[in-house]
Amino acid sequence: MRITKKPDERKNEILDVAEGLFGSKGYSKTTINDILQVVGIAKGTFYYYFQSKEEVMDAIVMRYIELGVTAAKAIAANNELTAHEKMFQIIMAQKPNTSEKEQLIEQLHLANNAEMHQKSLVETILQLTPILTEVIEQGIEEGAFDTEYPRESIEFLLVSSQFLFDEGIFQWQPDELTRKAIAFTSIMEKTLGAKPGSFSYIFGVLSNDNNGM
Repeated sequence: MRITKKPDERKNEILDVAEGLFGSKGYSKTTINDILQVVGIAKGTFYYYFQSKEEVMDAIVMRYIELGVTAAKAIAANNELTAHEKMFQIIMAQKPNTSEKEQLIEQLHLANNAEMHQKSLVETILQLTPILTEVIEQGIEEGAFDTEYPRESIEFLLVSSQFLFDEGIFQWQPDELTRKAIAFTSIMEKTLGAKPGSFSYIFGVLSNDNNGM
């Protein structure tokens, strides 16, 4: 007997199953039939929600980005945190917190997923920019930052960090990564008009994680 579920529930079930399969079998080796078999639905039901496997992957990536953005908004809205505290927490909230998320990122790094990978980076930048701009503006009011271009500054910093520190684009040696992390931290402080050493936590994140901000 087929169980009837609400549209949103069924759609998320398909995404959950597909995400697990992409992580365990790999995106290229997973077929729509694999997803259908695990979910227990007909092909027509699948095509009611998604037109292709690529569209499923795209939805999974967007869902992952939305989780990070939602967390960032909640952190930015916390009036008890300083601008520096918000910056650190928002950056940490973008890091994968489960093995499944790490596997998803690994799949995006594959050559045949390059277009989807690029789209995920661009979407992350677009959605985080206005949130971090508000944090920078708060930092200016607190006297922690000094820049006439808060939005443009964070755009440049996000774009450079997302691409330069993405292991799917560049494969830096440990010593190269450390040097670039030190340089980026210094550039960030100068760009935002922050005190030298005030962004030392950024160096810690970048030197230990090669997935960007």
